[in-house]
Amino acid sequence: MRKIVRSAVPVCVLAMVTVLFAPPALAATWSSTDRWGTWSNGGYTLYNNIWGSGAGPQTIWANSYSNWGVWANHPNTGGVKSYPNATRYVGKRVSALGSATSSFNVTVPNGGSYTTAYDIWDSANAYEIMLWMNKHGAVGPIGSRQTGATVGGHSWDVYRGSNGANQVFSFVRTGNTNSGTVDIKAVLNWLRTNGWMGDVTLGNVQFGYEITSSSGGMDFVTNSFSVSAG
Repeated sequence: MRKIVRSAVPVCVLAMVTVLFAPPALAATWSSTDRWGTWSNGGYTLYNNIWGSGAGPQTIWANSYSNWGVWANHPNTGGVKSYPNATRYVGKRVSALGSATSSFNVTVPNGGSYTTAYDIWDSANAYEIMLWMNKHGAVGPIGSRQTGATVGGHSWDVYRGSNGANQVFSFVRTGNTNSGTVDIKAVLNWLRTNGWMGDVTLGNVQFGYEITSSSGGMDFVTNSFSVSAG
C-alpha cells in the first residue's frame, strides 16, 4: 500500500523516493517479497530465488506461469544476487525425447547487470546448461570459451567450466534477443555428440533473469513463456 505523504516536500524528491523504494503495481493473481517465495501454476513453479549475498529487495508477481515478472533493487556490486524463474520438470532421457522446445518474450531494462537465461539441468544435477538469450552490463559465464556453434535455432559462443558442484555449459547468444524459440533437444544432442554429456534424463527447464545489479529498482517482465517436451 502506498503511503500518502502530506508535506511540502518537492514533487521531484517524492518521485525519487518512489523510484528507490516502491515496487511497481503487482499482478493480482500472486506476488511475493519472500526470498524463497514460490507459486505453482499450470505444471510450472515460479521462484523468487534471491540466493546471492548482498542482495536488495525483490518482488516477484505473476498472472500465470507464462506472464510474470520481478521488480528488483540490487546494489551495484559484483556477484549474482538472484535468479527469479519459471520452472518445468520434464523427466525423460534425451534419447527418448521426441522434441523439447521453448518460446519466450521478455521486456528488460536498459540498465543494470543481468542476463535473461535458461538454466537446464539433468535429473541428477550433474550438468547445468545455460542458454543466455540476452545480457547487459558486467556479467560473464563460468569457465572458458571452447568454440562457436549454431544449434537450436541460434548462434552461440560456447563456454565450459565448473562451479565446484557440477559441470556448467554456457551457450551465450552472439547477439541479444528478447524473444524467440529454442530447440532444447538439439542443444542436448550437440553436447552428447561432442562427448561432453551422456544420455542423461532431462530434469528442470528453468527460464528467468540472473540479476547481478539493478540499483534504483528495475522491472523484468516475462510477456510469454512455455516449454514443450514429448
